[in-house]
Amino acid sequence: MAEQNRAMSVAVVLKGYPRLSETFIAQELRELERAGIRLRLFSMRKPTDRKRHPVHDEITAPVVYLPEYLHDEPLRVFRAWRSARRRPGYRKALRCFLRDLRHDFTRNRIRRFGQALVLAVEMPEDIGWIYGHFIHTPASVCRYTHLLTGLPWSCSAHAKDIWTSRDGELAEKLASAAWTVTCTGAGYRHLSALAEDPAKVHLVYHGLDFDRFPSPEGTNPLRDGSEPGAAVEILTVGRAVAKKGLDTLVDALARVPRDLHWRWTHIGGGELSETLRRQVDQAGLGRRVRLLGAQSQETVLDAYRGADLFVLPSRIAANGDRDGLPNVLVEAASQSVACISTPVSGIVELIRDGENGLLVPPNDPDALANAMTDLIRNPSERTRLGLAAARTVHAQFNHRVTTGALVELFDASGVPRAASARTRTTEAA
Repeated sequence: MAEQNRAMSVAVVLKGYPRLSETFIAQELRELERAGIRLRLFSMRKPTDRKRHPVHDEITAPVVYLPEYLHDEPLRVFRAWRSARRRPGYRKALRCFLRDLRHDFTRNRIRRFGQALVLAVEMPEDIGWIYGHFIHTPASVCRYTHLLTGLPWSCSAHAKDIWTSRDGELAEKLASAAWTVTCTGAGYRHLSALAEDPAKVHLVYHGLDFDRFPSPEGTNPLRDGSEPGAAVEILTVGRAVAKKGLDTLVDALARVPRDLHWRWTHIGGGELSETLRRQVDQAGLGRRVRLLGAQSQETVLDAYRGADLFVLPSRIAANGDRDGLPNVLVEAASQSVACISTPVSGIVELIRDGENGLLVPPNDPDALANAMTDLIRNPSERTRLGLAAARTVHAQFNHRVTTGALVELFDASGVPRAASARTRTTEAA
């Protein structure tokens, strides 16, 4: 048994891997490996991003891609079903799936059960724990696999996966999982209220790797928007999706006084990219705006360091989706960039209005335009807010500390890790 424990690996179920928009997941995987936890990655989708972050190349865990669409690999799915139906847990897993299907009668739900069949049957013998990133679809695959195999499981909950999921299903998953971590106080309070045992829900912030985001060595010129040749650089990083409020930002930029000189750069892909581009053109802002699409972490870091102001007017979307605590706000703040955002979800756990950033109401272009105008004209205030934000990040969002809390949960669950890595982790903490 001792030899078996030493060889135990954790199966990590991911919605898609690797993804540029989920740097925090890659960073966590790398730190778990550094702590000596053996990982095997199982992705529900193949990557669509053409670029990778450097951290993806540092992760050594092998990746297996589950069938994204069951009809694309029918023999693989059929063989998995034929083998899985002979397992003692098959009937229990099937009953759970059929109950879920009554509430969510979609092909997507059927895919999750098919992926769980494949995962359960193809899982290497050294797997002793299942861990899912996101409590919606990846956790469904984890839960069905848990019932099929009897292996314990846990998951990490973030933002959209919490707020667009049915409360009843969340409660069932929280009861089934050995433990669940979430990355904001707002998410923690919501999940704790749904949990049969609130002690199984844990708040673990996404930390920042200061080796990848070191403090900038110099400072930008104190631009105040008065000179055409020294425009104030405004930056937004984030996918063009409804919850980011980028349409509000474009409306606000159109309201900034015409005598001020500024440029706005947006980095990120997303389903609303073309809609955003059209809105920029219709507002007559095209010559002041750069829409760069998804970029590597190195490019994003350079953009932070060249920015005077970071703006992210997050909102609660019509379907309930919302940000948790956007990692891009933490990243921008780490580079001493003054930030403007909204008091949505976990953003208030980083930004304190007037102290280390500005908060404006969501969906309010006038308020956002006024806040941007004030900071464009006042570089000394930008400097004060940016330095205060950087101090907050360094004090509260060190990834070695935050990932250490996750490692402790795996330790308490009996997941072994290399003794040498355990020593390094203890020394780092």
